[in-house]
Amino acid sequence: MALEIFSAAPDCEIVTTRIVNASINLAYKAWTDPNHLKNWWGPKGFTNTFNEFDLRPAGKWRFIMHGPDKGNYHNECEFVKIDKPNLIAWKRISKPLFKVLATFEEVSNDKTKIVFKMIFDTAEESNKLRPFVVDKNEENFDRLEVELTKMTE
Repeated sequence: MALEIFSAAPDCEIVTTRIVNASINLAYKAWTDPNHLKNWWGPKGFTNTFNEFDLRPAGKWRFIMHGPDKGNYHNECEFVKIDKPNLIAWKRISKPLFKVLATFEEVSNDKTKIVFKMIFDTAEESNKLRPFVVDKNEENFDRLEVELTKMTE
């Protein structure tokens, strides 16, 4: 299923996987409800201002990530495929350019495996961001887990 949306060589991908203590529906909701997503999206210390979140194919997600020290980072994405509660795919329109594929798999009633893939056109582009992104994606998932503890279905 995932390969039909975006395909890439392994050296063009940055993959983060986490099993979270939440049902698949709750985990998916944390990624698709902007009232929850804004609370955890981004590395430790970041906050978000969402300007648009239109969760449908060809819908836009425009937001600003505010860094903890300084800096505002404008982001614009376009959703490519939505398959509730199993998949969300989007492409970044703002730089750096890459595609994202997030998949959700039920491990048990209260555990969900999430695979977050950042897919780049070239290994060079992937390797340029890899030293920064790997740890930051883990921080992002840490924040997701905190948000999940506050949520109900």
